[in-house]
Amino acid sequence: MILRSMVFAGGLAGAAATSQFPEFSQQYLQRLGGAVDALGEVVADFDASASASDLSRDEALAQMQGTPFLERRGADMTRSISRYERLSSDLETLQGQGPFMRAYNGTRFTDPEIAQAAWDAYQPAVPANFAGLTFAGVGFVLGSLALSLIFGLLRMPFRRRQSA
Repeated sequence: MILRSMVFAGGLAGAAATSQFPEFSQQYLQRLGGAVDALGEVVADFDASASASDLSRDEALAQMQGTPFLERRGADMTRSISRYERLSSDLETLQGQGPFMRAYNGTRFTDPEIAQAAWDAYQPAVPANFAGLTFAGVGFVLGSLALSLIFGLLRMPFRRRQSA
């Protein structure tokens, strides 16, 4: 009876945790869009400066040498451009998708800065829509199964062996 209660509690914990995904993913997506816009301005400004000097982006980055400051600035710009391209690809994949497709593309939620900012602003809530309830149901099943498996493994050494 106690184990069943604990399994049920694990199911409820799983339901509470996974039911929050639709709203958190929406918050992440909004912040992702803002980050792509901001980085896009930086990259466009750099590209415009390079173009005004009759240089390609790669040529302009290659010329950022000679002093520690220029080399550091070139490395910073290279990272910004790379991040912009990665986040733009993530945004393109996630934009316009519902919560189930966002979960399917969960590997696109990998930017730690955006995730932390979304988490800091996120307010948990009780989901009352189809997506939230579906995620809660899946979380309940997964939480219950996980605790059942753990308890089953823990009880295994204490079970009596039946003779043949």
